Amino acid sequence: MLEAGVKAPEIVLNDKDGQEVRLSDFKGSKVVVYFYPRDNTPGCTRQACAFRDSFEEYKKLGIPVIGISKDSEASHGRFASKNELPFILLADPELSAIKAYDVWQEKKMYGKVSMGVVRTTYLIDEDGVIEKVWKKAKPDTNAAEILEYLG
Repeated sequence: MLEAGVKAPEIVLNDKDGQEVRLSDFKGSKVVVYFYPRDNTPGCTRQACAFRDSFEEYKKLGIPVIGISKDSEASHGRFASKNELPFILLADPELSAIKAYDVWQEKKMYGKVSMGVVRTTYLIDEDGVIEKVWKKAKPDTNAAEILEYLG
């Protein structure tokens, strides 16, 4: 997992509408980039809805929120529509950003070992450097913890 103080790897992925988004497009402002396992799963939905519910506060602070998973653009479109998500969702089916940010790791569930995305949130500063990392972020409290940190 990447640590605070490290230059954030560039991200170049398509959003739910097929538009290319680059992390470098946001240089000059802080950015929240959160990685989550999968659209429409209980924890991921709760996390996305928590960001949705606090989105106005992020907007007031001028901080974009970007969610990334390995789901397709179409899946993100349905997920965003169903949950009225106002922030950017990026599709990473090739795992380029997921691996660059070192969140593709071995996970154990019910005794079974598999590879998957470890729920992680990065706050990237105005110069593109990782300011803070929330490892194994909690779906229900992650959005509020970031706002508290920023407060």
